[in-house]
Amino acid sequence: MKKEKRYIQMFSLHGLIRGDNLEMGRDADTGGQIKYVLEEGLELAKQPEVNRVDLFTRRINDKTVSEDYGVAIEVINEKFRIVRIPCGGGKYMRKEMLWRHLDEFIDKSVQFIKKEGCLPDVIHGHYADAGYVAMQLSSLFGVPFVFTGHSLGRPKKQKLLADGMSEDKVIKKYMINQRIEAEEDVLESADMVVTSTRQEVDEQYGQYDNQEKTRYRVIPPGLDLEKFYPYYHDMLADKEPDEETLHTHASIHRELERFFKSKDKPIVLALCRPDKRKNISGLIEAFGTDRELQAMANLAIFAGIRKDITDMEENEQGVLTEMLLLMDKYDLYGKMAIPKKHDFQLEVPELYRIAAASKGVFVNAALTEPFGLTLLEAAAAGLPLVATDDGGPRDILANCENGKLVNPTDSKAIATAIKSIVSDPDVWETYSKNGILNVRKHYTWETHARTYMEELDQVVKTHDTEAKDAAKPPAAIGRRLARLNQFFITDIDNTLIGDDNSKLEELVDFLQKNRSKIGFGIATGRTIDSATEVLEKHGVPVPDIMITSVGSEIYYGTDHYMDQGWDAHLSYHWNRAKIRALLDELDFLEYQEADTQRKHKISYNMAPAKDRLTVIHDLLKKNRCKYTLIYSHEEFLDILPHRASKGKAIRYLSYKWNIPLANIMVAGDSGNDAEMLRGDTAGIVVGNYSSELESMRRSRKVYFAEAESAGGILQGMQRYKWKK
Repeated sequence: MKKEKRYIQMFSLHGLIRGDNLEMGRDADTGGQIKYVLEEGLELAKQPEVNRVDLFTRRINDKTVSEDYGVAIEVINEKFRIVRIPCGGGKYMRKEMLWRHLDEFIDKSVQFIKKEGCLPDVIHGHYADAGYVAMQLSSLFGVPFVFTGHSLGRPKKQKLLADGMSEDKVIKKYMINQRIEAEEDVLESADMVVTSTRQEVDEQYGQYDNQEKTRYRVIPPGLDLEKFYPYYHDMLADKEPDEETLHTHASIHRELERFFKSKDKPIVLALCRPDKRKNISGLIEAFGTDRELQAMANLAIFAGIRKDITDMEENEQGVLTEMLLLMDKYDLYGKMAIPKKHDFQLEVPELYRIAAASKGVFVNAALTEPFGLTLLEAAAAGLPLVATDDGGPRDILANCENGKLVNPTDSKAIATAIKSIVSDPDVWETYSKNGILNVRKHYTWETHARTYMEELDQVVKTHDTEAKDAAKPPAAIGRRLARLNQFFITDIDNTLIGDDNSKLEELVDFLQKNRSKIGFGIATGRTIDSATEVLEKHGVPVPDIMITSVGSEIYYGTDHYMDQGWDAHLSYHWNRAKIRALLDELDFLEYQEADTQRKHKISYNMAPAKDRLTVIHDLLKKNRCKYTLIYSHEEFLDILPHRASKGKAIRYLSYKWNIPLANIMVAGDSGNDAEMLRGDTAGIVVGNYSSELESMRRSRKVYFAEAESAGGILQGMQRYKWKK
């Protein structure tokens, strides 16, 4: 049987990602991850069993960055695209500021997926923020969820606290607790977690409560060997380098010659972001305190791209300032180069080759290193390594046998390791050859992609088997909603269900028979538990969508999957505690029992009387509260966020699931249904309606039925020609 080709959706939200000329090192968020996801996507798209790969990221329209990042869809090739989803406005922002906008990203991704008309077979999130997004989407669409952490919150928090940062500052600046909570949820939900090293699994994920609830697979990233080839390649090929390579080569030499007095020494090269964890200061101290090493070699540190240090983020500014101060402290002028910029696509591969041709060494002295992609790049060029004895470097040097591991906090050990390589031509040559050969053996994207697809086959089989064996299938309501373009949504009490239920069975039968084309939803003042109970009692099947608590909550399908986007949307300017305290002053309000109260709903009993609603409005407005007030059946008063109501919830669902309002039919009987009956929907008011809706008779899009409850709904369906 022919194997079905897979559609893979990858998510990597932060940083600046484009198909060409990556701005590596521009800031702390534009590092190895963007290169990883781009190259992984390119290689997966080459696999014969893959139909398409889409890499979802954030759309950025900001004059401070290239216009490239504002292009909605960037076609890389016929099977690979970058899809940019807008959220949180257009300004570029650091990743920690994105957390409050992730549910908006989810909603707009759902909208995009439905418009495209093609559902994913697997969703893969990269880093905690995209992991949260991918987890929600995979649950909604009922497809496998794969996660790659790249770095993790718990180890980062531990390190920041150890460095002396206060817990309050760590939490505030890095949103670290929210990140850790999301990572715990991801581990509980993920079908597979892809790591680069075994140490990641044991020591980093090992710090999480849910560490054992997922399946780990170590699949190291690969390398673009067409870019990162050995320093002697052109000589062996017996050909002249092309004009662009010659120009790049000359440009790098000119840049380095600006700094070095003795130009023919081996180059000790470091290439990383200006981040404290990269321990650039440790390398400079190792070089600066060892006169013998200074006599033997030059030091070149490429620490990202910068124009003006004073305009940079606090962390980067501090690292770069410390570099300059240490350079001055150890009087390394003429011995140390710190260029301000580099072109990743052209200059970085050539930089490794220039350092290798000088018989130099590449140093990664990071305090912690989950993987270390620059180590592979340097090794592929034939440049021996000195690397931190942590995480990825342990695996890389064990496989490649091309350098030495050191304690990054021991500057003497760093200097000694560098000298032992540059001072011994035989050692240098052995490490150089080993790196070139073993990178090609262990670390190619082709190998990564083949292993990934083999593991993915197993993930999909396990996912499908569990779905068949379970008492009920996994939540895949998104697949159903993505196919529908017509929806019926009704209130429950006195509308769907009332004193006369003689027509309810006929209505339910109609909805079931037309389920393939008509979605079914309810919009009620009841809580989710209460609504579920009453529907079950009257034999009404579980709706596709349940708008509950007067529009303050939205749930999907049999699993009652909560719409987090709506929840986040309602939280804006909502101060429940303040409103409750103000209304407690009014003696004509009776606070309802606890099980009716919700996060985004405050409910009271209130007998009708002159000016009471005016008093409430005046009190709340005087105190600058944002709210929606709904009074129904001359008895129930609900205070909701200003963005909440049944009608607003329906309009939100229309937008999110790309279902035109004109294709949505709504039915109600009382004042808390009024807003959902207004507008472009096809409205039905049942015969037993409350007088609060009398004014709506003037609306040409609202039909007043003669029959009560379900019978009135059926009349309305005939009126709108949904039922013949």
